[in-house]
Amino acid sequence: MTRPKVKFKGMLLGAVGAAALVLSVTPDGQAEKKGAEEQNSVPKRGASSYAPVVITEGFAAVRERMSKAKTEVMQRQLALLAKRYELADHPSKDVKSSDRDKGIQEGVRVKLPKGVEGWQELAALSPQEIHDKSLFPAGFLPLPHPNHPEGGMVFPKFHIDLIKTQDNRDLTRFDLEFDLPEHFLPAFPPPIYLTTRPDLGDVSQGKLVTLDNFHDLFNGILNPKQLDGLRLLVTPFPQQQFNSTADRRSDRASLGVTCFDCHANGHTNAATHLVGDIRPQEYRRRIDTPSLRGVNIQRLFGSQRALRTVEDFTEFEQRAAYFDGDPVIATKKGVNILDRGSQVHDMAEFEELLDFPPAPKLDIFGKLDPQKATEAELRGQEVFFGKGKCAICHVPPYYTDGTMHDLKVSRFYKPQLINGRFADREGPIKTFPLRGIKDSPPYLHDGRLLTLDDTVEFFNLILELRLAEEEKKDLVAFMRTL
Repeated sequence: MTRPKVKFKGMLLGAVGAAALVLSVTPDGQAEKKGAEEQNSVPKRGASSYAPVVITEGFAAVRERMSKAKTEVMQRQLALLAKRYELADHPSKDVKSSDRDKGIQEGVRVKLPKGVEGWQELAALSPQEIHDKSLFPAGFLPLPHPNHPEGGMVFPKFHIDLIKTQDNRDLTRFDLEFDLPEHFLPAFPPPIYLTTRPDLGDVSQGKLVTLDNFHDLFNGILNPKQLDGLRLLVTPFPQQQFNSTADRRSDRASLGVTCFDCHANGHTNAATHLVGDIRPQEYRRRIDTPSLRGVNIQRLFGSQRALRTVEDFTEFEQRAAYFDGDPVIATKKGVNILDRGSQVHDMAEFEELLDFPPAPKLDIFGKLDPQKATEAELRGQEVFFGKGKCAICHVPPYYTDGTMHDLKVSRFYKPQLINGRFADREGPIKTFPLRGIKDSPPYLHDGRLLTLDDTVEFFNLILELRLAEEEKKDLVAFMRTL
């Protein structure tokens, strides 16, 4: 099957746009198959582990150049999404989010490869057949950053708009925008549930917690250490794209970002970034911001870094992840060195109070109460603990085993370059808790799966489960109760 070829010129790489990347791609974002020579054109190692420190191009020139390129950059990414997914707004008529009563998107949104009639037909093939015939759905491949060669933190527009109004900060980037449609993102602003005060329900009172209101909302509920930890979580500090230096990506000099700019209200707004611990740029992975709900029951942090405590995670984010893992750039742009014995501890103490949303159909063991669940939900529970093999990793009551697993997804596809992201072996990722999962779209560590239906189809294929259509629907129904 021959497809038309489209060539584009990518944006300049690195913190100051040091080198240009030119890619040749098909409309669905996959690299042209020109054999081993093209695949080997992606370097296995970068020229340097460090970002450029000395600015060789003035800020005004950088802003003008990248602002002009923004339309082409976003058109390329949106074309990729349109080829991969059915992006229309189709919320469930029966199921609402626990957060602000937002509709839950339903249905499989990943598009089947051409020539395949249905998901059952695809799942009947072996991994080797799918690999050899290039039939792995594009929507199951790693999802690149909105502009992968450039990278950096990108926030949904609804968060940017509210922060402008409430906190007088502008998180707009002049070079790119967030890419996924709002109806696939978590409800905003999300509620906050505390393990220490379940009687209060949502303590956010429907507001986005920022420096403007955190004291009024939480004074008298938290102890002094926790209150100061929350203060630090909503205090802006310099970050790679948002700071006062000339190689920022904000129009004006910026105070920076807060922990809760991504982990909105201790949950998530699906803000995205690239992992800071991989070089070169093509191998870095997109991150879908995980929820901080339930960190008190977790023992691994970071999708692949496997940091051992939430204190380690908090300190790592401030010292390294904010600056693409580059301590030299961090020093230049204004790294916030937190005191481990007080500030880090205070932040972690508050984070460990964040609870999952209520799950009224679950009993104390995390299983369905037969008196409250529907027949479909009960059937889905049977699939989850049986044929679906979900509970091997997602163990109740919080539906995680606290460890990491390598899904070996790359056995289904050939290595390829996708809008600047080299898709190859991905390695192990941690088992995320499934409690409250319906309120945390999109799914998988990079957000490539837009709905729970997509997630079920993904794992049905990857784990070679051969689930029937009714079993898959029941499994989705069960996960929505967690």
